[in-house]
Amino acid sequence: MTTVTDRSKLAIYPGSFDPITNGHLSLVERACHLFDKVIVAVAFSAGKEPFFTHDERIDLVKRSLGGKPYRGKVEVIGFAGLLANLAQEMHAAAIIRGLRAVSDFEYEFQMALMNRKLARQVETVFLMPALSWVYLSSTIVKDVAVHGGDISGLAPATVHQAIIEKLAAKKP
Repeated sequence: MTTVTDRSKLAIYPGSFDPITNGHLSLVERACHLFDKVIVAVAFSAGKEPFFTHDERIDLVKRSLGGKPYRGKVEVIGFAGLLANLAQEMHAAAIIRGLRAVSDFEYEFQMALMNRKLARQVETVFLMPALSWVYLSSTIVKDVAVHGGDISGLAPATVHQAIIEKLAAKKP
């Protein structure tokens, strides 16, 4: 795990990334324009039953970011526990959160306030994905794939292939 001591340089972009989508990649790119280093933190999600395991999600995020021009500015880690604790441990200046629609705002606002209470020195920065991805979510990608739809334009090729393999393995 990398620690950057100058808080103005480091942001954490947390999520379950089950799976990572082109919308997530859009936010990583935007965050890289604002910060010197972006940590993509893949949450363990203990209370959920993810499509991909924690290790698979970390691997998919790493492979999806591997060929991008901002690769040197991004690190991918897994984490469990409170995001505010991770942000303090990493000496982060900010937590990046994505907003696709007004409906996302209330939940994200509550989380930002709780994170501020727990880690006062860490700001929450809300970013919107590129307009072409505002409708996109991991849930939509999984739903389209499970029902036989083409997700090739919605998620990186590595994710597309991993979903095909996972669905093939689940067939009786």
